[in-house]
Amino acid sequence: MKFTTLVSTSELAAHLDDPEWIVFDCRTTLTDPQAGRRAYAHGHIPGARYAHLDEDLSAPVSETTGRHPLPDPNVLAEKLGRWGVGADTQVVVYDDSFGAMAVRFWWLLRWLGHEKVALLDGGYPKWHNKEQRPVTDALPEIRPAAFHAAPHRALWADATQVDTARQDPHWKVLDARPEMRFTGDVEPLDPVAGHIPGSFNWPFEENLDLGGTYLPAEELREAFLNILGDIPPNRIIHSCGSGVTACHNILAMEHAGLSGSLLYPGSWSEWITDPSRPIETGETGLLCE
Repeated sequence: MKFTTLVSTSELAAHLDDPEWIVFDCRTTLTDPQAGRRAYAHGHIPGARYAHLDEDLSAPVSETTGRHPLPDPNVLAEKLGRWGVGADTQVVVYDDSFGAMAVRFWWLLRWLGHEKVALLDGGYPKWHNKEQRPVTDALPEIRPAAFHAAPHRALWADATQVDTARQDPHWKVLDARPEMRFTGDVEPLDPVAGHIPGSFNWPFEENLDLGGTYLPAEELREAFLNILGDIPPNRIIHSCGSGVTACHNILAMEHAGLSGSLLYPGSWSEWITDPSRPIETGETGLLCE
């Protein structure tokens, strides 16, 4: 069976010793870039490799990029091979923040043409804290593999495409940041507060139940169909602060059977690097009461 969106803790537990399954720890704290690596060293799911958001899953930042530019696909492919990921590998990614960080790796693998990748639903907190499943501080034994990247350019939009889409009633730009960041009332990470004019706010937490796992596919489908209206999924562009948590909404739509939406990798932190691009503050575009 191929897992392409979510995998449960029980399903992962049943495959911990399966050589065709590889797990990645993607724990990240945006305000402390090395916190995730320290957490991994302290304890992680057995066999898990560690993937660093800045060092592994992003390219270097420049004056015209967002905080987490897309990595060079060939560089990431080489790392994936060194981590042991091959064409038939079932990849599972997890974090300790309701999937908000690990979804970046989920999306990147799909971008490179690898469909067998799923987010561990509930992540490390459910695995370790709630269910007391095994963890270790031992590094995994890795057998390198050959990973061939086939990046799909059609899966993401650049700033020019977003600028056009935000003004087109046949498209929608969805922002996954918390409401207070979208309205511009609070901005802890970027030098300018607000949102892309014409965009709509759907905080990624809306995809989750009270226990921190994704809502059932039927509920997600109903919620997103209400957002989409007559707009097809492939005319939805997802944004956030830097192209990370936006992937949470993409995964939710894919899990709900609404495939084909796009990521704006640069997101707000790239948008604001060009002073000619308009910005907006306030409650226009809020979708949640």
